Amino acid sequence: MPKMKTKRAAAKRFKVTGTGKLKRMKAFKSHILTKKDRKTKRNLRQATIADPTNAKVMKKILPYL
Repeated sequence: MPKMKTKRAAAKRFKVTGTGKLKRMKAFKSHILTKKDRKTKRNLRQATIADPTNAKVMKKILPYL
């Protein structure tokens, strides 16, 4: 059986934590920042855990992660 290919777009966006969960960065932090308040922009900086409903599909897309 040949090697499975990793989807490179997903590999750039997700990392795996020590417990096997997927870590991702939050969206809405690239432009139109003037109307967002300081607290919102500060909270968007932190990484978060990807939702478990998507994790099964992501593990298939990222076989060697």
